[in-house]
Amino acid sequence: MKSLETIMEDIESSKQEIIDSMMEMIRIPALAPINGGDGESKKADYLWTLLTGFDTVTRHDVHDATDPNVMRSNIIAVKQGKKEGTLWFVAHMDVVPVGDLELWDTLPFEPELKDGRIYGRGTEDDGQSVISSIFAAKQFNGLELEGMSLGLALVADEETGSVHGIQYLIDQGMFAPGDIIMVPDHCSPNGEDIAVGEKHILWLKVCVEGKTTHASTPNLGINAYKVSTMLLMDLIESFDSRFGNTNDLYLPRNSTFEPTKRISTVENVNTIPGYDEFCLDIRLNPEYDPDVVLSMVNETAQVYAESTRAKITIEVLQKAVAGRQSSIESEGFKALRDSVKDVRGFEP
Repeated sequence: MKSLETIMEDIESSKQEIIDSMMEMIRIPALAPINGGDGESKKADYLWTLLTGFDTVTRHDVHDATDPNVMRSNIIAVKQGKKEGTLWFVAHMDVVPVGDLELWDTLPFEPELKDGRIYGRGTEDDGQSVISSIFAAKQFNGLELEGMSLGLALVADEETGSVHGIQYLIDQGMFAPGDIIMVPDHCSPNGEDIAVGEKHILWLKVCVEGKTTHASTPNLGINAYKVSTMLLMDLIESFDSRFGNTNDLYLPRNSTFEPTKRISTVENVNTIPGYDEFCLDIRLNPEYDPDVVLSMVNETAQVYAESTRAKITIEVLQKAVAGRQSSIESEGFKALRDSVKDVRGFEP
């Protein structure tokens, strides 16, 4: 087995190859169909060419539920070890939409290297995980693994629910109870923190149907924009007061209740909008129940519907209950902690 010093020297000598691979990958958009894209298949095609030295590399494509013509691609690569179980590194290939191009200093899918950083859509979330996992695994090319097997799961659909990605692979029995799973997606830049759990996720769409009229006679209509704004402010205040506990294991420490996407209402200034909708991205510390939050939203919406005569509906876009928190006494945690200490020189 290679020494740590040799591994670090090999990685340093591969620096340009790592940069080139990262930038080539970033040039390939990987958006879900609901975000205007055609999935991860093209990016998976490229990453497939980098996966050398594994005993098995398999592709698991899934027809997208909203557009069956689009394939959502997953790749599983495994190098067999002598001991039972697999140490997995899981990273996702899909990215979020680029948003307003005017807010970018660079083109999202034309990556640029500046002052030691690569700028482009998906470099941090989650390109760094994909490329670093692949090149870390390359250090074992041509070597026998004395311990557990080593596996990479490059998955689809993380940004829009994971149904076609990690959830599909779980349902297909890709992972065993004794496996150790690392997800190098997000924590601290220098490795000083190790995340051992995730928050619950609840995405909601709130639709408010009022009655349009001329702005000079608002009494003849129901201003959906005004109703939705009052409802939103009430929900934010209620959430902060009822779900305000903090947890030192998570960043940020508090649960979050964030309005995100909102449609345009009317095109002209002097019309009362008869319809409005907005979306909420809610991240809950594990001690809270997403269903309790959903009940609060529904109950508050009902109050506003009755007082304003607007029709208000709540649609659940995603509800993901977090898994059990990993133990800091587990084999996987201790191995990661010790590795960070060996490489970075401090204990996370």
